[in-house]
Amino acid sequence: MGVGTLDIIIWVLIIALFILSFIGIVFPIIPSVLVLWGGFLLYQFLINSEQLNAAFWIGMSIFTVVLILADIIANSYFVKRFGGSKWGERGAAVAVILGSFIIPPFGIIILPFLVVFFIEILQSKTVGEAIRASIGSLLGFLGGALAKIVIQMIMIIWFFIVVLL
Repeated sequence: MGVGTLDIIIWVLIIALFILSFIGIVFPIIPSVLVLWGGFLLYQFLINSEQLNAAFWIGMSIFTVVLILADIIANSYFVKRFGGSKWGERGAAVAVILGSFIIPPFGIIILPFLVVFFIEILQSKTVGEAIRASIGSLLGFLGGALAKIVIQMIMIIWFFIVVLL
């Protein structure tokens, strides 16, 4: 196999990992940020170890932290904003993961909604308050997903700018 063919195979893998990172937003069992980094590391170690400089790696590290925090902050903010409890927040986080296995991809929307609803009812909230907290959970998930899409796009675009220019 020639060097050109190997490079093409590696590039196909890199692009596949980038696409898989977005699938991980809908299926949280796929660790989006790790898959994204897999693409960066393939390039670094198998194509060109000199092109991705310290500024790139520091920037990607910062974006990775922001990516992780964005999901947590969005979920927490919206559940709290809509009157949910700490248990509701925690239940929503677990339900998002479990929901990716149950009726994918809709389970990540339906299951957290139902879990937060029942948790809030168990804590003596009214049906209206429980529904409101559940809507907060849904908005938190959607807000976190949107933030992840934007941040991952920035990371991928930055990668291609560094690599292609």
